Amino acid sequence: MEPRAGVSKQDIREQIWDYMESQNLADFPRPVHHRIPNFKGASRAAEHFPRLQAFKMARTIKVNPDAPQKNARFFVLESKKTLLVPTPRLRTGLFNKITPPPGATKDILRKCATSQGVRNYSTPVGLDSKVLVDLVVVGSVAVSEKGWRIGKGEGYADLEYAMMVSMGAVSQRTPVVTIVHDCQVVDIPEALLEDHDLTVDYILTPTRVITTGCERPKPAGIVWSKISCEMMGKMPILRSLRHREEQAGKDVTLRDRPQGPLGTQAAPSTARSPRDAAPPESGSVPPSSVQIGNLPRDVRVSELKQTLSALGVAPLRLTWQGPQHRAFLHYRDPAEAQQAIACLQGFRLGANTVRVVLARQQRASDLVVGHTAEPLLDHQPAVASP
Repeated sequence: MEPRAGVSKQDIREQIWDYMESQNLADFPRPVHHRIPNFKGASRAAEHFPRLQAFKMARTIKVNPDAPQKNARFFVLESKKTLLVPTPRLRTGLFNKITPPPGATKDILRKCATSQGVRNYSTPVGLDSKVLVDLVVVGSVAVSEKGWRIGKGEGYADLEYAMMVSMGAVSQRTPVVTIVHDCQVVDIPEALLEDHDLTVDYILTPTRVITTGCERPKPAGIVWSKISCEMMGKMPILRSLRHREEQAGKDVTLRDRPQGPLGTQAAPSTARSPRDAAPPESGSVPPSSVQIGNLPRDVRVSELKQTLSALGVAPLRLTWQGPQHRAFLHYRDPAEAQQAIACLQGFRLGANTVRVVLARQQRASDLVVGHTAEPLLDHQPAVASP
């Protein structure tokens, strides 16, 4: 099965998904659309994995959490190698290390390799762990014999690899393996590839092992201009990596980073604290204020300030109401407030997904119980006013 001429990545995805559905080539979950297909014969394809010289030499192996790679994860554990699995959608970090219980039998190891086992037997691996990954396994929707790869379209495998580069866990020499059905091996026009796309060195199918000999460079790190404020809000590890790379002098400008006052240093505020300030004429907070709620009980105002600066949505001033698990962010005008809301949608702080709304209905008297911070200069922590 070959893709039609003049196709896009999505065209190829749809063609593969449609074909696998029509030919009943996949197991649960179905339909395969918008997924890494759990193809029939995945266990047979994975049997090639421990025979690879790259596998035999590896000590630490990262395998994606998708169903068709379950047996690949089992082989890593059975061989007593270190298994790292990315956290779902990267919301709580990058890796989890799977640690089977002492004396685990093969049956227990197989359970550890399932999605449930990954949840039950995993411990987070932090950015400071200095982990070195010797071999990477990724899922694919389509792949070519040249090593070009197409995922399901969400970009997580590409981003995971770029993050591993940024934290020094992999290099250009780190082999990348994908495990797919034979029908997923197709011609992919090189013109469809972008610099952030991950290529593969080995393709394992139920019937063959393909050594691609791919010489196209793999991603050299995170391309921050491809990262949105929304992604930054949902993935705390991205914020940490961005801060590190900024400290190293790299360009970390985001794709949709606000321009003007939200993206540059804020001018010093001349506003008085709510104890002294006159309330707005309408008696309510002006529409240029944003309420951020559902803050974790143990979060500190300094953490919120640092995050807002990293996201490029530093307000002129911040009113902190820790006991109420909320804060108010005060911007120059409604447009800036709306931009901040867009950037903070889905944003997680600690274990909580915060609620972010335009603070139209909050009365000025509600702010008196809080304390106001000085302006948040871009990438600089704010200092609470006395």
